[in-house]
Amino acid sequence: MHVPPTDSSLFHRPPPSSARRRATVLSAVSALVMSFLVFAPAGAASADVPGGGDLGPNVKVFDPSTPDIQGQVDAIFKQQESAQFGQGRYQLLFKPGTYDNINAQLGFYTSISGLGLSPDDTNINGDVTVDAGWFDGNATQNFWRSAENLALKPVSGTDRWAVSQAAPFRRMHVKGGLNLAPDGYGWASGGYIADSKIDGSVGPYSQQQWYTRDSQVGGWGNGVWNMVFSGVEGAPAQSFPEPPYTTLDTTPVSREKPFLYLDGDDYKVFVPAKRTDAHGTSWGGGTPQGESIPLDKFYVVKPGATAETINAAVKQGLHLLFTPGVYHVDRTIDIDRADTVVLGLGYATIVPDNGVTAMKVGDVDG
Repeated sequence: MHVPPTDSSLFHRPPPSSARRRATVLSAVSALVMSFLVFAPAGAASADVPGGGDLGPNVKVFDPSTPDIQGQVDAIFKQQESAQFGQGRYQLLFKPGTYDNINAQLGFYTSISGLGLSPDDTNINGDVTVDAGWFDGNATQNFWRSAENLALKPVSGTDRWAVSQAAPFRRMHVKGGLNLAPDGYGWASGGYIADSKIDGSVGPYSQQQWYTRDSQVGGWGNGVWNMVFSGVEGAPAQSFPEPPYTTLDTTPVSREKPFLYLDGDDYKVFVPAKRTDAHGTSWGGGTPQGESIPLDKFYVVKPGATAETINAAVKQGLHLLFTPGVYHVDRTIDIDRADTVVLGLGYATIVPDNGVTAMKVGDVDG
């Protein structure tokens, strides 16, 4: 604590009035308080939450020279194929380049993504596959997996993505066709394509319902119950209920999900700009519109992090990047700062304990 020096002349003045005495005391107290605030030791304040850092053990990063990529991907699939209520969470990240003879089969709580700014920066001469062998050819429980920001050249000419909800196919370029049904054409019940280009035709077959947005397709095969399109080049014409196609030429307002990418050797998160009356992909005309945020502006959340620390990071001005894992929280995560990015990798899962609300988003912009 810093105490102002004593002015000896005060002891040789006439006694002040009571009002003057009160003013003098208040002035001295104010000086002492201000001195304490200014000169308090640094340890008295809580430490800042650090930004940036590594992505943790459940993020697997590959480049074209990585040995045995197929073996590593297969091992994760073997663990996750039927782990519908398991604790495993994985993110597969592929650096820009070309990868040959890859078949990335995706099980539960597994995401695969390219690390380029454009899907065409990361090319897989092979497949990203979801099928339903684990459930006797029934795909109606193929939830919780995703593919993003990759270009594929399927081995057979057609990639298989037999999912049923909570399994988005985003920002993908398929240099061939896309089959939305499992092997054997068993049941499948709903999914989502956004900001993607399918050069060939999309074949729903037994797929019961689907939503495709701001994309481009070479054709669309059929519809069972309900197929919805907005802003899709090549979509079938409006005809509901027979065939069951609901088609809007544009999407009135849309904004793509942020994604992690590499700028040289540095990780950044690209935040796409809002689009109005969108038609087609955001990236087909060149560099997409949006903002890049360096990773050091994010609190990289890893398993074991508390809601208290997460909230402190947000108050400090950091964005949030949840790495793959299961996060138990004993209080609400409050997102109340405008334009805050909260991005999860590998199906990061927040579990609220004791009846708390997991996350509350304030009425703020962005």
